[in-house]
Amino acid sequence: MVNLKTDQEIKIMVEGGRRLRAVVGELLPLIKEGISTKEIDDRAEELVKKQDGESSFKTVPGYRWTICSPINEQIVHTKPNNRILKKEDVLTLDIGFLYQGFHTDYAITKVVGESKNTKINKFLKIGEETLYKTIKKAKIGNRISNISEVIEKEIKGNGYFVIKELTGHGIGKKLHEDPYVLGFVDLPVDKSPMIKKGLVIAIEIIYAMGTEEIAYEKDNWSIITKDRSLSACFEHTVAVTGQGPVILT
Repeated sequence: MVNLKTDQEIKIMVEGGRRLRAVVGELLPLIKEGISTKEIDDRAEELVKKQDGESSFKTVPGYRWTICSPINEQIVHTKPNNRILKKEDVLTLDIGFLYQGFHTDYAITKVVGESKNTKINKFLKIGEETLYKTIKKAKIGNRISNISEVIEKEIKGNGYFVIKELTGHGIGKKLHEDPYVLGFVDLPVDKSPMIKKGLVIAIEIIYAMGTEEIAYEKDNWSIITKDRSLSACFEHTVAVTGQGPVILT
């Protein structure tokens, strides 16, 4: 069941998103050679509390960290640890923020240090550009598959692979709500859920350089590409309003 949000609830989520952006703004400069993902996570928890929020991810049973921090072939759900970032590592900073009962969710993938690797730079550029193209489709009267088809077209059209098992999602009082926002079209557009005023979704571009197949690391949290090729994730929380899509994060 899709839980449409009232104007007042969206106002709360707008404020939560603003606070999450402030947290991210202080975390991004930390992504440098020589820092561990645990150190970034510790700082993230401090900043979330400073913004009078709570970690969304800590509401997931069994998960005790504020961020997920996949590196290179790691796709999602990687726990922060003592691994030290190296030059040209590709790190995804994935973070959720719970404010006054509502979640917002955000992710960005960055190269550590200055990268001259045009292959990697193009890979990340396409993912980020795709996210903003999909957001334009999040408007009243469209369907969820209108978003999915843009993701599939842009990612596959550039020679990359959508990770089909991992998707965007509705978001609100729960971190993960209906509807799923797939990165590929599984239904005819007119059969997929209608986008209505008050819908809030976390749109995620989750893709890899070499395969759509996944594997799990030993901890059963971290999901990786089966061929160990590079992966990335770009995500914004978006509200559908009468004036069009509003990026909350």
